[in-house]
Amino acid sequence: MQDPIYFSGQFLLATPGMADPRFARSIIAICSHDENGALGINIGQISQDITFHAILNQFDISAGDCPDELVYVGGPVEMHRGFVLHSLDFNLSETLQVGNRWGLSSSLEVLEAIAGGTGPQNWMIATGYAGWGAGQLEEELTQNGWSVTPGKVDWLFQSGDRDKWQMAWQEQGIDPGRLSGQFGSA
Repeated sequence: MQDPIYFSGQFLLATPGMADPRFARSIIAICSHDENGALGINIGQISQDITFHAILNQFDISAGDCPDELVYVGGPVEMHRGFVLHSLDFNLSETLQVGNRWGLSSSLEVLEAIAGGTGPQNWMIATGYAGWGAGQLEEELTQNGWSVTPGKVDWLFQSGDRDKWQMAWQEQGIDPGRLSGQFGSA
Protein backbone atom coordinates (compact mmCIF):
# COMPACT_ATOMS: atom_id res chain seq x y z
CA MET A 1 0.00 0.00 0.00
CA GLN A 2 1.27 3.44 -0.92
CA ASP A 3 1.90 5.97 1.85
CA PRO A 4 -0.48 8.94 1.80
CA ILE A 5 0.72 12.23 0.34
CA TYR A 6 0.29 15.30 2.49
CA PHE A 7 0.55 18.93 1.36
CA SER A 8 1.73 20.96 4.37
CA GLY A 9 3.82 23.88 3.16
CA GLN A 10 2.28 23.89 -0.31
CA PHE A 11 -0.50 25.90 -1.93
CA LEU A 12 -3.92 25.07 -3.28
CA LEU A 13 -5.05 27.12 -6.26
CA ALA A 14 -8.75 27.14 -7.02
CA THR A 15 -9.35 26.11 -10.62
CA PRO A 16 -11.87 27.96 -12.78
CA GLY A 17 -14.14 24.96 -12.15
CA MET A 18 -14.26 25.48 -8.35
CA ALA A 19 -17.81 24.57 -7.39
CA ASP A 20 -17.82 26.35 -3.99
CA PRO A 21 -18.21 30.12 -4.57
CA ARG A 22 -16.55 30.84 -1.19
CA PHE A 23 -13.30 29.55 -2.69
CA ALA A 24 -13.49 31.00 -6.22
CA ARG A 25 -10.07 32.47 -7.13
CA SER A 26 -8.59 31.33 -3.82
CA ILE A 27 -4.99 30.54 -3.07
CA ILE A 28 -4.68 28.56 0.15
CA ALA A 29 -1.42 28.21 2.08
CA ILE A 30 -1.65 24.70 3.58
CA CYS A 31 -0.29 24.95 7.13
CA SER A 32 -1.18 21.49 8.38
CA HIS A 33 -2.21 18.32 6.56
CA ASP A 34 -2.14 14.78 7.92
CA GLU A 35 -4.41 11.78 8.43
CA ASN A 36 -6.70 13.88 10.67
CA GLY A 37 -7.42 16.58 8.09
CA ALA A 38 -6.00 19.87 6.85
CA LEU A 39 -5.89 23.54 7.81
CA GLY A 40 -5.01 26.35 5.43
CA ILE A 41 -5.16 30.12 5.19
CA ASN A 42 -6.56 31.84 2.11
CA ILE A 43 -4.01 34.46 1.07
CA GLY A 44 -5.88 35.70 -1.97
CA GLN A 45 -8.85 37.66 -0.65
CA ILE A 46 -8.38 41.01 1.06
CA SER A 47 -10.81 41.95 3.82
CA GLN A 48 -12.96 44.96 3.11
CA ASP A 49 -14.05 45.18 6.75
CA ILE A 50 -10.93 45.41 8.90
CA THR A 51 -7.36 46.70 8.86
CA PHE A 52 -4.31 45.70 10.86
CA HIS A 53 -4.46 48.86 12.99
CA ALA A 54 -8.11 48.15 13.80
CA ILE A 55 -7.11 44.70 15.06
CA LEU A 56 -4.35 46.22 17.19
CA ASN A 57 -6.89 48.72 18.60
CA GLN A 58 -9.23 45.86 19.57
CA PHE A 59 -6.48 44.51 21.83
CA ASP A 60 -5.24 47.90 23.08
CA ILE A 61 -1.90 47.43 21.31
CA SER A 62 -0.22 50.62 20.14
CA ALA A 63 0.53 50.58 16.42
CA GLY A 64 3.60 52.78 16.91
CA ASP A 65 5.35 53.26 13.57
CA CYS A 66 3.98 50.01 12.16
CA PRO A 67 2.22 50.52 8.81
CA ASP A 68 -1.47 49.71 8.54
CA GLU A 69 -1.18 46.53 6.47
CA LEU A 70 -3.95 44.66 4.68
CA VAL A 71 -5.84 41.87 6.41
CA TYR A 72 -6.82 38.81 4.40
CA VAL A 73 -9.95 36.68 4.64
CA GLY A 74 -8.27 33.44 5.67
CA GLY A 75 -11.29 31.26 5.16
CA PRO A 76 -14.87 30.71 6.02
CA VAL A 77 -14.21 28.97 9.38
CA GLU A 78 -13.96 30.89 12.69
CA MET A 79 -13.77 34.33 11.12
CA HIS A 80 -13.34 35.87 14.58
CA ARG A 81 -9.91 34.19 14.96
CA GLY A 82 -6.76 35.85 13.69
CA PHE A 83 -3.68 34.17 12.26
CA VAL A 84 -0.27 35.52 11.35
CA LEU A 85 1.73 33.77 8.65
CA HIS A 86 5.33 34.83 9.02
CA SER A 87 8.95 34.25 8.13
CA LEU A 88 10.92 31.83 10.29
CA ASP A 89 13.14 34.55 11.78
CA PHE A 90 10.56 34.82 14.59
CA ASN A 91 9.39 31.94 16.74
CA LEU A 92 7.14 31.67 19.76
CA SER A 93 6.46 28.47 21.68
CA GLU A 94 2.98 28.42 20.10
CA THR A 95 4.27 28.93 16.54
CA LEU A 96 3.48 26.10 14.15
CA GLN A 97 6.51 25.80 11.89
CA VAL A 98 5.31 24.77 8.44
CA GLY A 99 8.25 22.75 7.15
CA ASN A 100 11.17 25.06 6.52
CA ARG A 101 8.88 27.52 4.73
CA TRP A 102 6.90 29.71 7.17
CA GLY A 103 5.40 29.94 10.63
CA LEU A 104 1.78 30.21 11.75
CA SER A 105 1.04 32.05 14.99
CA SER A 106 -2.18 33.23 16.58
CA SER A 107 -1.12 34.79 19.87
CA LEU A 108 -1.31 38.40 20.98
CA GLU A 109 2.44 38.18 21.54
CA VAL A 110 3.12 38.08 17.79
CA LEU A 111 0.88 41.13 17.24
CA GLU A 112 2.70 43.01 20.02
CA ALA A 113 6.09 42.10 18.52
CA ILE A 114 5.07 43.25 15.04
CA ALA A 115 3.65 46.53 16.36
CA GLY A 116 6.77 47.05 18.47
CA GLY A 117 9.15 46.43 15.58
CA THR A 118 10.60 43.21 17.05
CA GLY A 119 8.44 40.73 15.15
CA PRO A 120 9.17 38.73 12.03
CA GLN A 121 10.69 40.47 9.03
CA ASN A 122 7.89 39.21 6.74
CA TRP A 123 4.33 38.61 7.83
CA MET A 124 0.70 38.77 6.83
CA ILE A 125 -2.45 38.59 8.91
CA ALA A 126 -5.71 36.82 8.16
CA THR A 127 -9.01 36.21 9.88
CA GLY A 128 -10.46 32.72 9.78
CA TYR A 129 -9.16 29.60 8.11
CA ALA A 130 -10.12 26.87 5.69
CA GLY A 131 -10.44 23.43 7.24
CA TRP A 132 -10.97 19.89 5.99
CA GLY A 133 -11.80 16.75 7.98
CA ALA A 134 -9.97 13.46 7.62
CA GLY A 135 -9.81 12.53 3.93
CA GLN A 136 -11.95 15.51 2.84
CA LEU A 137 -9.19 17.43 1.05
CA GLU A 138 -8.01 14.29 -0.72
CA GLU A 139 -11.57 13.74 -1.95
CA GLU A 140 -11.90 17.35 -3.13
CA LEU A 141 -8.65 17.01 -5.07
CA THR A 142 -10.25 14.22 -7.13
CA GLN A 143 -13.07 16.60 -8.12
CA ASN A 144 -10.74 19.00 -9.98
CA GLY A 145 -11.61 22.10 -7.96
CA TRP A 146 -8.06 22.52 -6.70
CA SER A 147 -4.57 22.39 -8.12
CA VAL A 148 -1.64 21.74 -5.74
CA THR A 149 1.68 23.52 -6.20
CA PRO A 150 4.79 24.00 -4.06
CA GLY A 151 4.61 27.68 -5.01
CA LYS A 152 6.86 30.29 -3.49
CA VAL A 153 6.92 31.50 0.11
CA ASP A 154 7.08 35.02 -1.33
CA TRP A 155 3.44 34.61 -2.36
CA LEU A 156 2.50 34.99 1.31
CA PHE A 157 4.14 38.34 1.78
CA GLN A 158 3.34 40.15 -1.46
CA SER A 159 0.82 42.78 -0.51
CA GLY A 160 -1.34 45.37 -2.16
CA ASP A 161 -4.38 44.83 -4.27
CA ARG A 162 -2.47 42.57 -6.66
CA ASP A 163 -4.36 39.50 -7.79
CA LYS A 164 -2.37 36.72 -6.10
CA TRP A 165 -4.47 33.98 -7.71
CA GLN A 166 -3.68 35.23 -11.22
CA MET A 167 -0.03 35.76 -10.26
CA ALA A 168 0.32 32.23 -8.86
CA TRP A 169 -1.02 30.62 -12.03
CA GLN A 170 1.13 32.82 -14.25
CA GLU A 171 4.29 32.09 -12.22
CA GLN A 172 3.69 28.45 -13.12
CA GLY A 173 3.47 29.37 -16.79
CA ILE A 174 -0.29 28.87 -16.94
CA ASP A 175 -2.88 31.33 -18.17
CA PRO A 176 -5.90 30.52 -15.98
CA GLY A 177 -8.17 32.12 -18.58
CA ARG A 178 -7.29 29.23 -20.87
CA LEU A 179 -8.22 26.59 -18.29
CA SER A 180 -11.57 24.95 -18.75
CA GLY A 181 -14.10 25.05 -15.97
CA GLN A 182 -14.97 21.48 -16.97
CA PHE A 183 -12.59 18.61 -16.34
CA GLY A 184 -12.76 14.96 -17.23
CA SER A 185 -11.09 11.97 -15.68
CA ALA A 186 -9.25 9.04 -17.13
